Amino acid sequence: MKRYITSLVCAALVSASAFAGNSNETAADTSSIKKKEIVKTGFNFGPLPAVAFDADKGLQLGALLNIFDFGDGSEYPNTRQKLYLEASFFTKGSQLFVINYDNKFLIPGVRWAATANLTNDKAMDFYGFNGYVSHFDHERIAAGKNNENEFLYTPKYRMNRLNFNFKTDFTGNIWNNKFFWEAGYHFNYVKAGYQKEHALNLDKINKGKEENKMFPETEPTIFDLYRQWGIISEDEAWGGINSALRVGLLYDTRDKENAPSKGIWAEVHATLAPKFLGTTHPYYRYSATFRHYVPIVKNDVLTFAYRLNYEGAIGNSTPYYMLPFITTMGSTYDRDGMGGYRTVRGMLRNRVQGLDMATYTAELRWRFVRFTLGKQNIAFGLNIFSDGAMVTRNYDMSFRGDDQYREAYNEYMALSGLTSDRPHITVGGGLRFIMNQNFIVAFEYGLPVSKFSKDPVIQKQDGNGAFYINTGFLF
Repeated sequence: MKRYITSLVCAALVSASAFAGNSNETAADTSSIKKKEIVKTGFNFGPLPAVAFDADKGLQLGALLNIFDFGDGSEYPNTRQKLYLEASFFTKGSQLFVINYDNKFLIPGVRWAATANLTNDKAMDFYGFNGYVSHFDHERIAAGKNNENEFLYTPKYRMNRLNFNFKTDFTGNIWNNKFFWEAGYHFNYVKAGYQKEHALNLDKINKGKEENKMFPETEPTIFDLYRQWGIISEDEAWGGINSALRVGLLYDTRDKENAPSKGIWAEVHATLAPKFLGTTHPYYRYSATFRHYVPIVKNDVLTFAYRLNYEGAIGNSTPYYMLPFITTMGSTYDRDGMGGYRTVRGMLRNRVQGLDMATYTAELRWRFVRFTLGKQNIAFGLNIFSDGAMVTRNYDMSFRGDDQYREAYNEYMALSGLTSDRPHITVGGGLRFIMNQNFIVAFEYGLPVSKFSKDPVIQKQDGNGAFYINTGFLF
């Protein structure tokens, strides 16, 4: 793993000469940037290999391109416009293709952002609904890995999912360039399962494995069981089209967008996906997010940052395949999975899903060194964090299947014995490489607190921890 970390940072440094593009540099003298820091101007290009690691998806191999337009430098480290392109493949079978664009000047007085992405997960995590209410059999997972007489049990908690997402968002000033309106259109096409009969392509999953390690065709996955029990209806099981309008309000006093050290960034959103827009399974949701950056030592040296988020349903239903997606507006695509690098680090991806969900992140960020190299502003930072999530309103898990499956359902629900979720908490730390306040490579490890619990109901229910190599700050 060390060689991947080294190669990624070296690639960033080597690309610094290309990153400069057509820019001219001058010395900065602002309250948020040290006097010796170079102000970037013009177009800056950053082609890089996409070499990363995510415990949920495996080793990532691909390529990405960042194009930043800093204009005359008066807004640095913020940009006038930026474009992000990525094509990546993961060793656990996923593919990711992304186009993000953000523009502040094309429409006078309005910021416009658009993104399109395609994710093809051959084995996406699916642990059920309502957090700890859905039992995760970590003992069978361990036995499948360590006991040669047990088949690999991991596919029990996997399913196929292809998702295409396109969105376009607009942001306009209401008051003093701090209070804004937001509006946008979001489209998703979700195809779940394999050939409308199975959760997975078992031929692919079992390829190359010894016969005694192959996941049996007779063994249902959790996705299959939820269909048998009627928790997931056949009408929804295989996905559908989501065509939605989003509206919201934004309050933003950050000093910098990509690496803030002070200010508030707060949003409230409503997502409206009625049938007349083409949505297969209509629903309505809302979200509220509050982010606060508190400078402890000025000049970006030490910052305390925290984020509080609530995702909720208006009414009593949301199609199950839309539950994992976290509401975002702007130039980034919708992140999915309560658990994973972008949400709750160190917890199993998609471990927490319900009608209403609350999350938090608290993080101490220390930028311990900074310098210029090859006309680029370079910094390294350390951070420690705690993340957490909990389902606050349950997805309906009542039995609605044929009576022949009722006994298996009762046994499954008795494994946890819970009727509501409990907090899922993780702790961890990491290292960041920061170039020009915008290009950021993160190396982080998170560990679930439940791993050390003596309560058998939650012990090891969130996994054993996870290591990530990715880009940017979480918020």
